[in-house]
Amino acid sequence: MNKQRIEIYDTTLRDGEQAAGVSFSLVGKLRIARRLDEFGIDVIEGGYAASNPKDMEFFRRLREEGLSHARLAAFGSTRRAHTAASEDRGLQALIEAQTPVCTIFGKSWLLHVREVLCTTEDENLAMIRDSVRFLKEQGREVIYDAEHFYDGYRDDPGYALKTLKAAEEGGADRLVLCDTNGGSLPEEIHAVTEAVAEACTTPLGVHAHNDAELGVANSLAGVRAGATHVQGTINGIGERCGNANLVSIAPALFYKMGCDCLCGEASLRHLKSLARFMWEEANMRPYPKAPYVGDDAFAHKAGMHVDGVRKVPASFEHIEPEKVGAQRRVLISELSGASNVFLKAVEMGIDVDRKSPEVREVLKQLEKLEREGYEYESADASFQMLIKKVLKSHKTFFDLEAFRVMVEKRSKSEPCMSEATVKVNVGGETEFTVGEGDGPVDALNQALRKALMRFYPSIADVVLKDYRVRILDPEEATAARTRVLIESGDGRRVWGTVGVSENIIEASWEALVDSVEYKLFLEEESGPEGGGGA
Repeated sequence: MNKQRIEIYDTTLRDGEQAAGVSFSLVGKLRIARRLDEFGIDVIEGGYAASNPKDMEFFRRLREEGLSHARLAAFGSTRRAHTAASEDRGLQALIEAQTPVCTIFGKSWLLHVREVLCTTEDENLAMIRDSVRFLKEQGREVIYDAEHFYDGYRDDPGYALKTLKAAEEGGADRLVLCDTNGGSLPEEIHAVTEAVAEACTTPLGVHAHNDAELGVANSLAGVRAGATHVQGTINGIGERCGNANLVSIAPALFYKMGCDCLCGEASLRHLKSLARFMWEEANMRPYPKAPYVGDDAFAHKAGMHVDGVRKVPASFEHIEPEKVGAQRRVLISELSGASNVFLKAVEMGIDVDRKSPEVREVLKQLEKLEREGYEYESADASFQMLIKKVLKSHKTFFDLEAFRVMVEKRSKSEPCMSEATVKVNVGGETEFTVGEGDGPVDALNQALRKALMRFYPSIADVVLKDYRVRILDPEEATAARTRVLIESGDGRRVWGTVGVSENIIEASWEALVDSVEYKLFLEEESGPEGGGGA
């Protein structure tokens, strides 16, 4: 039995860019389009043809380069009221974009026809019919987005269906039912889509927004009711609360509903890397709780859960993480049991017996340190240092002799200047360096890297990617203990370290030292090009 084929339509470059704080450059849009094409997206909506020169240049550049799999779509609207389709500037821009697919939206809801377009019901139907027919006559594949369709159907089912019939009469290749306000429920989406499927012969699509946090559920409900085309964005970015998230929709369609989409498993195994790529391009922090692809999606903390996963992964995981390019993570905290420590050690490549005294000693040290304020869920590298110390396999690459940090503000109008001096001993040799930075921690980091560079050149690859501070006992005011979490990377791996002290600089130093030592351990154990890491 053949699987139902679902066409995946990505609108990240148009609808996604309407998200607050998101703006793609021309080069960025081209880079994203190439990545979506490689991933196996069927249709890539590149932008609003009549809105700005950047989008028109994007269409031109991509037309010259070509795509290996996807079809490119330009977006626009139906003609203006009482204007011939051939003379409408927006429709002309769609033709000028020279994309194989043109997607246009029109009004389905009488509220919009009367109060927004300020036209008649019949004129709105003519606008839809004429616009679709004009684009079809120019040889384009036409996707008709029925804006606010579910709201319009709720208000007047008869008229909403008439708008779809008008698009059908014009020759539309797809009729896409839009939950533009994002407030419909899955059972309503299913019922309405099913009714439309009985009334129309043209293939249906669904375009959901996430204002009620039902964008994914509504999209899947639309498919169950007969839609064979799904629109959305990568990571669900979009205006207001966002669009339906294709990163969650695609694996649900393929693995849970038995549909054929994208390039199947070959695409989905790259799902997490695509999601991270898009977060970077949108200049947004990855969401750790994101289903399927978030760093916490397959993270296990409670000892009983970890033991269950160790024995039967399906006992606490709804899908194998590898199927979407993700990895299982074992978290370490005061809730940990021997299974957590054992599996974490195995994950890190450390040979240890689950029932050994060393595992119990790690648990004992872990409980002690967490009472002092340490937290290892986001500090895998520091936890590995802890295990090595307990196993007495920890190697000291350098010893601190002294450090000093100075912050100076010379006048009201000048910014603060930070300077740090570090004296370290490496194999009997003393190195004394000075570093400057935007702040005291940055200056300390620069000075430490300078001090070690002569002995360990690979330190040049390490960059501080994130720095977080948590006050542990605020009732102590300025004397409170501080937890510092640092995320570092070398271009191939990313790892986290932690430091705790009443002095924020000392806590930062502790986390910095763990970060550098972890890098040196990686280099020593697996070589500069080796894998692994936290």
